[in-house]
Amino acid sequence: MNKIIRTMAFFLFLLLTTAVFAEVEFNIRFFDRRIYYATDESIYIQITITNNTPSPYRFRLADDRAFSMDIDARTMTNRTLPQADSLIQKRTTNMQVFFREVTIDSRESFSFTENLKDFVRFDGHGSFRIQALIYPELIQNVSVTSSRASITSNTLTLSIRPPAITGSDGIPLEMDVTTGAVLVKQPLSPDEVVAYMLTARQQSQWERFFLYLDLEAMFLRDAYQRRRYTTENEAGRLRLLADYRLNMQNATVDGMISLIPTTFEILRTEYTHNEGTVTVMQRFRHINHTELRLYRYTLEKRDNIWMIVNYTVQGMGTEAND
Repeated sequence: MNKIIRTMAFFLFLLLTTAVFAEVEFNIRFFDRRIYYATDESIYIQITITNNTPSPYRFRLADDRAFSMDIDARTMTNRTLPQADSLIQKRTTNMQVFFREVTIDSRESFSFTENLKDFVRFDGHGSFRIQALIYPELIQNVSVTSSRASITSNTLTLSIRPPAITGSDGIPLEMDVTTGAVLVKQPLSPDEVVAYMLTARQQSQWERFFLYLDLEAMFLRDAYQRRRYTTENEAGRLRLLADYRLNMQNATVDGMISLIPTTFEILRTEYTHNEGTVTVMQRFRHINHTELRLYRYTLEKRDNIWMIVNYTVQGMGTEAND
């Protein structure tokens, strides 16, 4: 009798768990959507768990996500890619797993970001289907992972290209994420350069957004960063600029330039042979009002190409929405 009761209780638990999971959404998306290359050290995805149940949803989240989630990566012929060596080492090592209990209130979400390459070994380039699984009670025994209750995410299609094409100076060329074609700087006027950059930001096209931004000049505006930069070798400088670009995308530095304007209007363009200034009124629409900000972009001409090297922002108040 006790065995029957335990069996019934187990199946009741599974039914209840399934019912909850059906109302808990688990979605993944590319954190910094761009063209990915076989030589990239990271491919970040953002994981979002949304609670659509009327009650708070609680789960355990390991400090090391290797014990909270899995990535199922497959080729287009359905061949499963191997796990990353670092992941295998963690899960086969006798170690204490630290975790915290996360509570998501009804109709709220919880997000975090992970590097796909911490979970999967991508050998070369190609197209892949990516799906994530999260284990609310942690992965404590790898051998029984498949039988443990888990939440499965949506599926992403990942395209990894061969190593990036480099220019004559050895610097990788920017690629259009939509067409895969090399983006080539054109001899645009200063106002056209600024309009190109702002339009690219409105369309979330990061490669185009950065095409006419002189990251080195903007990075060196800060005295502390300039001292760091001058003490680094060439590889270190490239790493600092790559981090700066990623931080700009995440709006952790120079967040004002990476804001997405609802509309923009170029008010004035002034330039000499090698220096120029473009003044732009940018509007940012909120629920009840629209915020106005006056941006002044400083540009310099290098090899007949105008590049943005600095900017300032001035608040101009708000206006009521129609």
